[in-house]
Amino acid sequence: MPRSDEPLPPATFFILFALATGDKHGYAIMQDARKLSDNRFQIGPATLYTTVQRLLDSRWIEEVRGPEDGDPRRRYYRLTKPGTSALHQEMDRMEALVRKSKALRLRPMESES
Repeated sequence: MPRSDEPLPPATFFILFALATGDKHGYAIMQDARKLSDNRFQIGPATLYTTVQRLLDSRWIEEVRGPEDGDPRRRYYRLTKPGTSALHQEMDRMEALVRKSKALRLRPMESES
């Protein structure tokens, strides 16, 4: 996992972000990542499950029991306190960058036509 002063990789960020609203299985995480990014970031199954395994190993997420009426083959995941902390730190880092860019009155360059 990255150091606290480094940006989170997009897959890590969007998995944590998706789980911030509740327990989810892998496919639901992929759908939420796409929605949360306004379709700018799509995570594929290989990246999802590689990243999920890293997050499980780091204890940022944990596997939990799914709903009683759910498909027993699906694995559900939940954000842990360290994962919530990492997500909040990343959001704080992004907000600070936006504040700084506004304070400096930075604007995207307009394309010359």
